[in-house]
Amino acid sequence: MTGFVQIIEYRTSKPDEVQALSEDYRKAREAEDDGSPAPARVMACADRDNPGRYFTIVEFESAEAAMANSSRTDTGEFAAKMMELCDGPPTFYNLDLHQVM
Repeated sequence: MTGFVQIIEYRTSKPDEVQALSEDYRKAREAEDDGSPAPARVMACADRDNPGRYFTIVEFESAEAAMANSSRTDTGEFAAKMMELCDGPPTFYNLDLHQVM
């Protein structure tokens, strides 16, 4: 099995603004019909036990696809806007996918 997962852990006091920004980014990529390389799946999660802490889990077909996505101009612009909404720097976890059950 191949695949790559990136988990972004961050804190924000503006979760609604983060959600709106993410939705705008997704819609713009779809409207351009140039979303390649695109994630296979994206999950946005809130930590039940630690209010204000959030995780975005992004699955790609490969680490190379993830790096290509990261190098896109629109991805960089989205990340910069996202950082303005965060209460501190994010933590990134880059994981090779070994098994899905």
